Amino acid sequence: MATTINFQPFLKDALVIAMPLQTNDFEVLYNAASDPLIWEQHPNKNRYQRAEFENYFKGAIESGGAFIVKDAVTNEVIGSSRFSDYDAATNTVAIGYTFFIRSHWGTGHNYALKKLMLQYIFQFVDTVNFYIGAVNKRSQTSLERFGAIKTGEKEMAYYGEAAKLDYIYTITRAQWLQLNK
Repeated sequence: MATTINFQPFLKDALVIAMPLQTNDFEVLYNAASDPLIWEQHPNKNRYQRAEFENYFKGAIESGGAFIVKDAVTNEVIGSSRFSDYDAATNTVAIGYTFFIRSHWGTGHNYALKKLMLQYIFQFVDTVNFYIGAVNKRSQTSLERFGAIKTGEKEMAYYGEAAKLDYIYTITRAQWLQLNK
């Protein structure tokens, strides 16, 4: 019997709470995302603008794998991330479309979220890919810190956006288990 994967579980640790993104989360998430500096290294630098963020949000809702992320201590909305591009044939999924408000950069919240997401999804898949904008040095460094390896480059068109060069980072279940013994 095939296992059905819930791509929007409730995830929580001492730093972050990741909850399934709902359509009524738009305003609070847009408020968090409306800082231009959040997006300066992302493939679409204009996501702080309402029309661009509406497209991002619509893609998030339609993905069926998006989260609204809150600070576990303050309950403040601090960002978003999602599972996407599940491929049953190769048993892979992607994690991406992640952003955090600047007050939570370098505080361990991004690492905590990715760790929760990886711990959860590796119950079901063998490999996780991350598609990171070629100019997004912050995210590349973050991924390398927890063991993801750059495995390629690809022109990627995000939901309703023009194609841009992304670096592909990969981590396998075996690598993750080895790193987290």
